[in-house]
Order: sequence, then structure tokens, then C-alpha cells
Amino acid sequence: MLELIILILFAYIFGSTPTSIIVSKLVYKADIRDHGSGNAGATNVFRTFGWKPALFVTLVDVFKGWLPAYIAGHLNSDSILFGSNPDALMIIAGFAAVLGHTYTVFAGFKGGKGVGTLAGMLIALFPIALPICLLVFILTLVTTGIVSLGSMLAATALPITLFIIEGLNPDAQISLTLRVFALLIPTFIIFTHRSNIKRMMEGTENRFEKARIFKKK
Repeated sequence: MLELIILILFAYIFGSTPTSIIVSKLVYKADIRDHGSGNAGATNVFRTFGWKPALFVTLVDVFKGWLPAYIAGHLNSDSILFGSNPDALMIIAGFAAVLGHTYTVFAGFKGGKGVGTLAGMLIALFPIALPICLLVFILTLVTTGIVSLGSMLAATALPITLFIIEGLNPDAQISLTLRVFALLIPTFIIFTHRSNIKRMMEGTENRFEKARIFKKK
């Protein structure tokens, strides 16, 4: 049990690393939370500083979700009560990182929306589903220009994707734990995007457009 607690704490602290805030302050001498939507996420970094720092932030955020889940999947899980259900341990570690990213202890418990970190967690858990979810995100972004809508639809596509994969390949070995978690992911992503949903209903949601580039100071 002590090992499980240590793993959760590590995952949360690791996920809490405020990548966008660090990049904005170190490189541009500005706080990303004071610009654009005020959100400490990769999309706001793109709109404020450009695609290069946004790509870096995205990759790090994905890594923050992947590493704890990967570590959990390679531990001697018999010693921490999950020998018969390794997916559960990976989900616990990965989601602790997601919560760290979304409610970072280093920035007043206000972070990003958790999409990139969840994607990294999914890479460790069930990577075959990621390309389909990514395709849904890209198609939504291209047709609507709304990143938040793409994120929510991509999350919603996950349980549907797992269902289709299992239907096409009965040997896919998708655990019940993973299926249940996949059903909960859209709820979490929709919750973190509730302000975006409000703006979409009001017709004021930001659309994907050319970034306003800050010059390094």
C-alpha cells in the first residue's frame, strides 16, 4: 500500500509540472495566464506565442501522462494489490498525473484541460485507439475550427473505438476496467471544458486561427 501511495504522489507531482507557465515565463518573460483565454494549456500557448512553444508544451504534457502509466505497468504489481488487474494500476497512476495537470499544486490548482495528458496515458494503456481519436479531433478542428469541440468529440470517440475494436477483433483483450474508464473519460473532459461549452452556446468560443506571436525578451 505504501508503494501505491508513493506512485500516486509521484504521478500527481509529475503531472503538476506547469509546462506552459514555465515556458511562457522563461522564454517570453510573460505569464500565459495573463493572455488569451487565461488557460495554462497548449492551445492558449499556440494562440499567444506560436506553434513551436505550443508543440513543445503538448509533447511534454503527453509525456506527463504516459510516464506514470508506463511505470505502473512495469512494476511488480503483486506487491501493491493489483496483480490480477494491471490496467487498474496504470489508470490510477495515469489519472493522478491528469489531475495534477488539471489541478496543479504549483499554480493555485488551476492548470490545463487535461487532454494532452490523457492522450499520453492512453498511449501507455491502449495505443491502438489513439489514431482514431486523433482523427476525430483533426476532422472536427478542420470543419469547425474549435479546438475544445474537437477535444470533447475525440474523448467521446474513445469508448466507441474500443467497442468497435473489440467487435472486429475478439482477441483484443480489452479489460472491463479499461472499458469503464473509457466511458468516464468523456465526462471528465466535458467537465473541464464547461466554460468552452458556455462560450459555444453564446457563439463566442475562440476558433483556431493564426497565432499572435510574442517576441522573446
